[in-house]
Amino acid sequence: MIFGRFERMVAFRYLRPRRQEGFVSVIAIFSLLGIMLGVATLIIVMSVMNGFRIEFINRILGLNGHLAVYGETNALADFDAAAAKVRAVPGVVSATPLIEAQSLATTSRGGAAGIVVRGIRPADIRARKLIADHIVAGSLADFGGDNIAVGDRLAQRIGVGVGGTLTVVSPEGNATVFGTVPRMKTYRVVALFDVGFYEYDNNFIYIPLAAAQLFFQLPNEVNYLEVFVKNADDAAADGRRIAAAFDGQVRILDWQRSNSSIVIALDIQRDVMFLILTLIIIVAAFNIISGMTMVVKDKGRDIAILRTMGASRGMILRIFMMSGASIGVAGTLAGFVVGILFTEHIEAIRQFIQNILHMNLFAAEIYYFTRIPAKIVPQQVAIVVVMALALSFLATLYPSWRAARLDPVEGLRYE
Repeated sequence: MIFGRFERMVAFRYLRPRRQEGFVSVIAIFSLLGIMLGVATLIIVMSVMNGFRIEFINRILGLNGHLAVYGETNALADFDAAAAKVRAVPGVVSATPLIEAQSLATTSRGGAAGIVVRGIRPADIRARKLIADHIVAGSLADFGGDNIAVGDRLAQRIGVGVGGTLTVVSPEGNATVFGTVPRMKTYRVVALFDVGFYEYDNNFIYIPLAAAQLFFQLPNEVNYLEVFVKNADDAAADGRRIAAAFDGQVRILDWQRSNSSIVIALDIQRDVMFLILTLIIIVAAFNIISGMTMVVKDKGRDIAILRTMGASRGMILRIFMMSGASIGVAGTLAGFVVGILFTEHIEAIRQFIQNILHMNLFAAEIYYFTRIPAKIVPQQVAIVVVMALALSFLATLYPSWRAARLDPVEGLRYE
């Protein structure tokens, strides 16, 4: 047994100081609260950062695919044969022909907005779970011909709903004898989608591939093939195999390169926040050092009496280590519980505070998501808890060493 019964009794007695030792008690309380706050904040922030990264990547990959295969020119001809060749590459799950272009959308109510138009086959959009499972109005069953699907936030912004019409204006006009006139086409909205990612819900519309080819004047051509692979982390290697299958006659862009700046920024923010918030635990550990040092100084006479009664230096060392470490252990456990509970209910807490303050605390147009994402990673929580416990134990070493080295004669000299 590392700590004996007598040592535990004395150590916990020192955690309940007398009335005249109130200042020491205040320091111990603030040390406990500091460690609790540091551990809880670290768990919450790391979980939210993980949630942002996971949700962001899932939204990107759910709508954009893992790889984009482009032709040597701006358009990809004979795309069905090319898609079949891509699907034959090991590791590839699907290859979808797409047309994508920037345009302007207008409505009869006078609403207008810049949009991203994506042309896709009806069967392919119905198989796209991120869209098909997030239809908030209408149905994809009617998608086809001149019937289109629109992001829900975009529909609200320009004032159109299911059954309404939307006119798409291309930036490339048609040349006539009277000069260049805008190319425009009116489509009927049959479905509204809300994938929970502001950038897409506020800017994207999907139209049938045949209609997109006609409108953008790409007969029998598409812009690129959108490719999904089994493992997103292996997208670069799968891209090299696809390039080899085409003898290098295609251009391939994987999701890591196309979104590298955002993914790297999220990782850097997470690491920096971890380092900054760790300082809270370090400050609390220094409070333990100062508090225990004051306890040792105040208990000099008690230590001397214990030594004269036969207590060894090791016993004195363990008494004060247990007394100081108890503050760290209690603070760490409390922070762990608070951090986990807060993270599990963070969206409900946000809604509660938002209703009280009557203000939007998580604007989708700023943070891209309509709710606060949070993902608890057990390994990271374990690192936070172990780090807090280690700092707490290290903080007790110096005060405990001073107590063990105290000369009984010096301790008894002053009453």
